[in-house]
Amino acid sequence: MHLDRLIAVLETVAVAGRPVSASELQQATGLPRPTCYRLLQTLAEHRLLDDPQGNSRYLVGERLIRIALLGQSDVDVRHAATPAMKEAAIDFGEAVFLSRFRNKGVEIIHVETPSDPTRAYIHPGLGFRPMHACSCSKAIAAFAEEDFQDDILNGPMKVYTEHTKITAVALREEFSQILERGYAECVEEIEIGVSSVAAPIRIGNVGPTFSVGAIGPIRRFTDGYRARIGGALRTLAPKISSAIQLYAADERATAG
Repeated sequence: MHLDRLIAVLETVAVAGRPVSASELQQATGLPRPTCYRLLQTLAEHRLLDDPQGNSRYLVGERLIRIALLGQSDVDVRHAATPAMKEAAIDFGEAVFLSRFRNKGVEIIHVETPSDPTRAYIHPGLGFRPMHACSCSKAIAAFAEEDFQDDILNGPMKVYTEHTKITAVALREEFSQILERGYAECVEEIEIGVSSVAAPIRIGNVGPTFSVGAIGPIRRFTDGYRARIGGALRTLAPKISSAIQLYAADERATAG
């Protein structure tokens, strides 16, 4: 079957753990040369395999990695991210939240809160957030493919407050700023008096599938404070990325 052959090629590349040439794949799979090359072309066109150097040596593609990550349960991701998030919530004295890309949207799936009972904080709640007006969403969207951004900019954009950005020009400008500084902000765009900051979580060469953020009252989240929190979140994001990958690897090893 055609699907069986596609799977055989994908498995061969994955097991190799290094860039694999077309001739090596043909020999390893035993497929006819024309068939193997057609399958490679198909897989590369759909970004299930990547040829990063353009020299016909293939690695597991960004899209396939994204599919695998999206398949991880919220429970697994929360278990992996919780220790680093809890530490950050205590350090910041603010609620810290984890979000993930899902169904063409972004959803907050976990929140850690400060341990100081005398300090007031804002809990962001769980669930979906608008792609154009929340730091957790914009942190993912700004680093996403152009066609994904176009879907956001061409779609309906609800006005939540007088600060909500609803034009393509304003959002494209903000996406550029996010790319430059490495984190996104939401300053009273969803609710007056509330601000948040979020940084993208990258896993390998995959575009951000998750983001980590902090939320608090606008009186504390001044320009300077948001910049400090944003820098700290940029440092936190790779730690969470590593934790998610290690947790997934441990789960696979246990299952095996």
